Amino acid sequence: MNKNAIVTGGGSGVGRAVAIALAAQGWQVAILGRRAAALEETRILAGEVQTSIHPWVCDVADGNQVTEVMARIRELIGGVEVLVNAAGTNVPQRSLEVLSLDDYRAMMGANLDGAYYCVQAVLPGMRERGSGTIVNIISDAGKQASPKAGPGYVISKFGMAGLTQAINAEERPRGIRAIGIFPGDIDTPILTKRPIVPDAAARARMMQPEDIAACVMLAVQLPRRAVIEELVIRPGG
Repeated sequence: MNKNAIVTGGGSGVGRAVAIALAAQGWQVAILGRRAAALEETRILAGEVQTSIHPWVCDVADGNQVTEVMARIRELIGGVEVLVNAAGTNVPQRSLEVLSLDDYRAMMGANLDGAYYCVQAVLPGMRERGSGTIVNIISDAGKQASPKAGPGYVISKFGMAGLTQAINAEERPRGIRAIGIFPGDIDTPILTKRPIVPDAAARARMMQPEDIAACVMLAVQLPRRAVIEELVIRPGG
């Protein structure tokens, strides 16, 4: 097994924590995101292993961009063994009453379409090698709808759960496994997009991005004979 990985949403939050955790374990990690400065910050924060992190500016909601960038990544680091779909967004005006069509489409693009495009880009190489692990960072909103999450976000996350199941249903015989991680509240920048932004006390009771990165590492490091199909994790306090 090679140790090459791609992490979307690598410029902040869970994606950043996952990228650094993988690099610390000897992986070459390509990180995707829309903001070059944020991706570079992730690379610098990796410290001694920063040379193992390779930033790529890419809007995963754009299928053509994903196809082009993925091809360039393969040229740089070779075949990809692990894909972590951590990119995602939400909007302040999120209830059914106020959700705009543009905001709905933006959420579907970043949260669901982007994951699908990236999966389709890495599957051919994984099939050829007969191995691969795809980790989808979903949300507990992909288990149960709530006004807190809003319908657009919920729909996209239920879709990610379905994508995870579809990968396992079709690709398991080829040695490819998919893991859906369903976190509860995490202290990440997406919280600033809530209609009411949580205060410091509320954030202190939430999980940290590194907690989710530890779940990703568990899933990735399991022997090929095992797969965590779904993992729900919530704050313990």
